[in-house]
Amino acid sequence: MFILVTYDVDTQSETGAKRLRKVAKECLNYGHRVQNSVFECVLSEAQFLIFKSKIMKIIDYDLDSIRFYFLGKNRSNRVECLGRETSIDVNSELII
Repeated sequence: MFILVTYDVDTQSETGAKRLRKVAKECLNYGHRVQNSVFECVLSEAQFLIFKSKIMKIIDYDLDSIRFYFLGKNRSNRVECLGRETSIDVNSELII
C-alpha cells in the first residue's frame, strides 16, 4: 500500500527535539522523504503495523501529531491520525 506520512512534533523542549529526530529517523527507515516532515512509503500491512507501533512509542500524544494518508484505488481516502488532532472533519457540520 502507498502511504503518505506527515508529522508535526512539538520542539519547544529538549525532549521534543529528541522526539522529532526519532520520528524522522523511523520514517527514513520505512520511506522516502519528499519534504521536511512528509514521507512517501510503500509498505505491506505488516510493515505498516510495525512502523505505526514504533511511532506510537516515540510521540507525546498531547503535543505531537502524526498523520497517515492511505492512497490508492482501494483506500477510499482513509486518513489515520496519532496524537493531537490538528485538522477539521470536512464531513461534519460547519457553522459560519
